[in-house]
Amino acid sequence: MIRPARPDDVPVIHRMIRELAEYEKEPESATATEEDIRTALFGPDAAVYGHVAEHVGEDGEVEPAGIALWFLNFSTWTGKHGVYLEDLYVRPDLRGHGYGLELLRRLAQICAERGYTRLEWSVLDWNTPAIDFYAALGSTPMDEWTVRRLDGDALRALGSRKD
Repeated sequence: MIRPARPDDVPVIHRMIRELAEYEKEPESATATEEDIRTALFGPDAAVYGHVAEHVGEDGEVEPAGIALWFLNFSTWTGKHGVYLEDLYVRPDLRGHGYGLELLRRLAQICAERGYTRLEWSVLDWNTPAIDFYAALGSTPMDEWTVRRLDGDALRALGSRKD
C-alpha cells in the first residue's frame, strides 16, 4: 500500500534518507536531522511531500518498505507545474516486490489528477539497476542537459556579492 507520509513516519523517513546516502556513497553529505525533515514535510511552510510504501509481512505486521519525497517544479514552456522526485528509496530486502513502481505510479497519478505536465528526477550515472528500471517505465534521459549547483562557499559568495 502507498500512502501519504505522516508526522510519525519522520524517524523512518530520516533513516531511509541515511540508507540512500550510504548506497549513493555519500553518507557524510546527508546532514539533515529528523527535525529538518519534520519541518520540511509538516511545518507551517512545508513545500516537500512524501509517500510511504508499506509491506505486510507473513506475520501480518506492517512495516515501511520505501519512500518517495518530492516537491513541485514549474515549466515556463507549458505554464504548468510538475513533480520533482528528490528521493525514491526501497529497502534492499524488499526490492523486487513492486514498491518502487507503485511509488512512481502514485506520483504519476498525482500529476494526471492535478494537470501537472511532467515527473522528473535525477539518477546517478553508475546506478545501472535504477536506470534500467526507469527506462522500462518509458522515461527518457535528458542527455542534452547538465545539472548545475551552487552550494557552500560558492553559494554564500554569490549571495553576498554587491557588484
